[in-house]
Amino acid sequence: MKRLAGKKALITGAARGIGFAFAAAYVKEGAEVAIADIDLDRARESAARIGPEAVAIHMDVAQQASIESAVNEAVSKLGQIDILINNAAIFTAAPIADIRREDFQKVFDINVAGTLFTMQAVARHMVERKIRGRIINMASQAGRRGEPLVAVYCASKAAVISLTQSAALNLIGHGINVNAIAPGVVDGEHWNGVDAFFADLEHKAPGQKKKEVGEGVPYGRMGTASDLTGMAIFLASDEAEYILAQTYNVDGGQWMS
Repeated sequence: MKRLAGKKALITGAARGIGFAFAAAYVKEGAEVAIADIDLDRARESAARIGPEAVAIHMDVAQQASIESAVNEAVSKLGQIDILINNAAIFTAAPIADIRREDFQKVFDINVAGTLFTMQAVARHMVERKIRGRIINMASQAGRRGEPLVAVYCASKAAVISLTQSAALNLIGHGINVNAIAPGVVDGEHWNGVDAFFADLEHKAPGQKKKEVGEGVPYGRMGTASDLTGMAIFLASDEAEYILAQTYNVDGGQWMS
């Protein structure tokens, strides 16, 4: 039997990259998914690639009205939400002396407030319907430690780990399990953008930083989106019934805890 048969999932930032991989993997395990993204055209293309079990929804997690309307649309199209993956996030990098308040605010609006208030909106739906749901937040190895040029992003992902712990302790009384996944360096569009930041800040050739971090992973390479899908399926499944408030590293051995 498929591990997520009959489940309905909302995945933010799912038009590309890790979020898309999660959506495709969930459908293979029997779920229906709402691909929520600020880029609705690309979300529609991604849903079409997956098939009729996927629907596209416009969602800007930095805007409360958009969060609420997207959750309502997902419920309307899917019938209910059993699983939420808070995947939408952005990256920025700068030395401490050069951090701009507007960059800080944008990162925290999306990575932290977006996670919190999407989690809140879905949790309210789950509580009202008495759904024993699963919420999975996307943290990062960057949330485990500081980095000299990545203070804002690291702080935002540390906040996601903390929010996961607090939400889990609060929501388990309603039968809702909350956990998180902390990827390491994952190849794809996201890391192409990260590489560009470091090319500028560290005066490296394009692709050099990406090559260096890949070689530094104990496993021997950067991760891929497909490396993360097993954990995302497990945490949403009945097998994870007794697990809550945890952040699981899926990073090729970069962080040990």
